[in-house]
Amino acid sequence: MSTTEELQTLVLTILDAKGTIPNTKDLVASDNKEVDQLALLGALKSLSIADKEMVKYETIEEEIWVLTDEGNEIADKGSHEAKVFDAIPVGEEGIAISALREILGETAKIGQGKAFKNKWVIKRGDNLVRAVDSIIDQTRIDLEVIRSTGTHSDPKVLFELRKRKLCDKHKVISYSVSKGPKFSLTIEKQARDVTFEMLQSGEWKTANFKKYNFDALGIPPSGGHLHPLMKVREEFRQIFFEMGFEEMPTNKFVESSFWNFDSLFQPQQHPARDAHDTFFLKDPAICTQFPTEYLKRVKEVHSIGGYGSTGYGYDWKIEEAQKLILRTHTTAVSSFMLYNLAQQKEFKPVKYFSIDRVFRNETVDATHLAEFHQVEGVIADKGLTLGDLIGFMNTFFNKMGVKNLRFKPAYNPYTEPSMEIFSYHQGLGKWVEMGNSGMFRPEMLEPMGLDPEVRVIAWGLGLERPTMIKYGINNIRELLGHKVNLTTIQNNPICLF
Repeated sequence: MSTTEELQTLVLTILDAKGTIPNTKDLVASDNKEVDQLALLGALKSLSIADKEMVKYETIEEEIWVLTDEGNEIADKGSHEAKVFDAIPVGEEGIAISALREILGETAKIGQGKAFKNKWVIKRGDNLVRAVDSIIDQTRIDLEVIRSTGTHSDPKVLFELRKRKLCDKHKVISYSVSKGPKFSLTIEKQARDVTFEMLQSGEWKTANFKKYNFDALGIPPSGGHLHPLMKVREEFRQIFFEMGFEEMPTNKFVESSFWNFDSLFQPQQHPARDAHDTFFLKDPAICTQFPTEYLKRVKEVHSIGGYGSTGYGYDWKIEEAQKLILRTHTTAVSSFMLYNLAQQKEFKPVKYFSIDRVFRNETVDATHLAEFHQVEGVIADKGLTLGDLIGFMNTFFNKMGVKNLRFKPAYNPYTEPSMEIFSYHQGLGKWVEMGNSGMFRPEMLEPMGLDPEVRVIAWGLGLERPTMIKYGINNIRELLGHKVNLTTIQNNPICLF
């Protein structure tokens, strides 16, 4: 790569001989390699600054089509479909598809469909046979044209080849250069600082100093940036603290099926406990430490009922409750906290919340991930009603800035009544489910030892969907995962509700 001084000399020499450089993209350095336009820009800026004005330059922006690595290979060796045709011997028998794949590998699979589409080959039984005597590899021809000219006369060809990831559009920046008012072949080196030697010799009196640019910005310090999710998470936490909630400890991603499902009065044959919906651990696979008496009461209410319920009427098995899983909701933590509350000598009303990761074996799409954050709140007191829950939901979401809410009756094994919470998403143009809510059932609370008069209202919602609504993100995969735009994370302001 040429140095700045070498590039400056190259530019001045050409200008001295020709007067102008119409386009610097045609420049060739002393090592016969193309000149790096970004490095050249540094040389031009140095020659054109106010105290030099040796050259003048203007930027030229062009869009050209460039072949990908695969496109270059096809331009050199032929297309996949042409390779398939060439591999088929002349004659009635042709070649077996399996044999073709052994010869060409992955190329056979890619080129076979195109060869059929071009009507170059036909299938007879398990064999491929030539349908024409000869072919014209138009794909290769088109790619050679693009490589040599940077474009193609037919936009449809460019669209098709881009779709096949054989070429792509690139922006190319170059410069037109002309002589400045102070043009010279000699570059006078400017002094940056007054040195001890200058003071001793008196050279500082006649030296040509480089001017300071007092308008230049300093280099911004590089530092970490909060992800939009973390910004919204902190806002949620502050809302909860403002409303008098206590944060629950959620530092265990691995949970037993007992606390995740059984303690919540969720039957062992429930579909949510299937491997299609839950991630199970292999090693260690089980947990054996549970409160003995509480375990017996949970088994009883599942099997034969109690506390005004007939139960589910099935043979409850400890083996199912022992299985270790990645928790599917933070309600497992809420259940454990409520059990501890029940063990206190005197009941006191509590308000708990948690915000942490949960895991579901779900298909990833625009609004679902296999791993997401759940926001959960729990209020335990005597005499609470569904009206209290609805009123609290409106207050809570209003503090978030989300006012367009709908509630829909729903079913949950551990809450009755239950409601789904919806908010209108302007970007998606539809109502999006924000979360679930309800009142914990007596079959869940009373086996813990809580007073029958104690009522618990609870709700859970994903952190991702409110974040998508606040930041106008339409696809959850643009918020988390490999498609995240890091520039967005750096530029987005703190999200204030």
